[in-house]
Amino acid sequence: MLVHSAASADLDASILGNEIPHINPQCYTKTEDDQGQVHNPCFSCHTDSIRPNYLRDSDLQLAYDFPAPAEENPWKNLFKDRTTEIAAISDEEMRSYISESNYFSQGGEILPATRLADAPADWDYNEDGQWDGFVPDVWFNFDSEGFDHTPDGSPSGWRAFGYYPFLGTFWPTNGSTDDVLIRLSEPFRTNLAGDYDSVVYKTNLAIIEALIRERDIPIEPTDEAALGGIDLDKDGHIATAELIKYDWAPREGRFMWYVGQALEEQRAGRLHLAARLYPEGTEFFHTVRYIDIGEEGTNQLAARMKEVRYMKKLYWMTYADLDQRMAAELKEKHDFPDRIRPFRGNIESGLGNDQGWVLAAMIEDANGQLRPQTYEELAFCVGCHSGIGATTDSTFAFPRHFSTESFQRGWYHWSQKGLRGTPERLREDGQGDYAFYLAINGAGDEFRENEEVRARFFDDQGQLKTEMLEALRQDIAVLLEASPERAMTLNKAYRVIVQEQSFTQGRDATVKPASNVHAFVPVGTPTGVAEPVLGY
Repeated sequence: MLVHSAASADLDASILGNEIPHINPQCYTKTEDDQGQVHNPCFSCHTDSIRPNYLRDSDLQLAYDFPAPAEENPWKNLFKDRTTEIAAISDEEMRSYISESNYFSQGGEILPATRLADAPADWDYNEDGQWDGFVPDVWFNFDSEGFDHTPDGSPSGWRAFGYYPFLGTFWPTNGSTDDVLIRLSEPFRTNLAGDYDSVVYKTNLAIIEALIRERDIPIEPTDEAALGGIDLDKDGHIATAELIKYDWAPREGRFMWYVGQALEEQRAGRLHLAARLYPEGTEFFHTVRYIDIGEEGTNQLAARMKEVRYMKKLYWMTYADLDQRMAAELKEKHDFPDRIRPFRGNIESGLGNDQGWVLAAMIEDANGQLRPQTYEELAFCVGCHSGIGATTDSTFAFPRHFSTESFQRGWYHWSQKGLRGTPERLREDGQGDYAFYLAINGAGDEFRENEEVRARFFDDQGQLKTEMLEALRQDIAVLLEASPERAMTLNKAYRVIVQEQSFTQGRDATVKPASNVHAFVPVGTPTGVAEPVLGY
């Protein structure tokens, strides 16, 4: 008999308690410190975007340009003092909790899939007697190329990849570990004879990476004739390619093509290709986890998951479609500045982001088991995955994929190799990505509350330490990883939120009331930032 969450009585509600869940807690951070110095944590998300992201929202670096209902900060968990509750949780209890998987049963079954097969009535939004939404199907059984395999050894289609965690939020030192996997639809995994083909799949993934990142991607020697006669390296010959050449300018008669069965689907007009867009059917699987501590204090993925997040691209939108959608949104914002964006979907079907994607997710119930996220909890995700300039086709991680010079050519899961020893990523202007963030933000997190990073990287005058920046260039873990003590405290803080089931008031693992966050900010209040900066 499955035990369902006691807090699930209103999980199928479709009315928002917080009418602006898409405006995230980080947006309320104070940009001016006690000494009157202005810092800019906003640039990482709000920037002059690259087409076909037409939002171009760098103006949000300059002012708190909220709709009127957002003047009062709704994320009340930021202002709670959890020191008493945290002190009541022993280290041993916390270690035991995070080491117990809520994804796999002792028999090796995927627990959330089992629960969804026997879903209670209030998870069944369409009342058809069964769960019709997202069902987790990753087995976390990775080979030497990052491919996931089912218990019988067959490929699940999922592939793990190493990537530079996005600025601030998903650094372990700020509360969570996480991983991301990608899966393309079946035609991308199938050769022209209709069989699964890992060479076809790897080649298509490289083609999509070349398009998303708009750069050439090295590949292992590949027979172009066997994949449909596509000139992958564009050298004018159908032979052996060791490179996916990025050369896409359709108005100038320069095209790119998928391989295998996806090539036939593309030629038939059923699959599409364009720079900085994923094809239809692309899926992402993202787990957010507690911080486990390994040997020598390494931060690693805990067995226990906080969340399982999922995205799937349901339909294609052209550049013109995306441009028109954004123009309509900006016009509405101009004409009706206090009107709140609607969210289409529900607990079962997930929520659409109006850019071709559907988002779904699961989160811990009070007992630590994964349950579907509510309409309001999902709306929290839609804001970042459709409403900021920093994303590439609504995503963060894949554009930050490690190079082919990395371990396993960049295709691996964090359980196969962690963050340590990874050199810093460079911005387009040649500066270190994380060092630039520290300098512009004056801190190591969006709330500007992480005292451990402050003490490690800044001197008493608030200047960055040269020796730490040099260490960061060689190894990003010196910044991203939390000390064992901090990791334990953050784990406990989040556990308190789980016990409260207060996610709609904020899911950041804070210990004491945030001092650098506005409780109320009038519409249009200047941030004090004089000029916006690029986030890339």
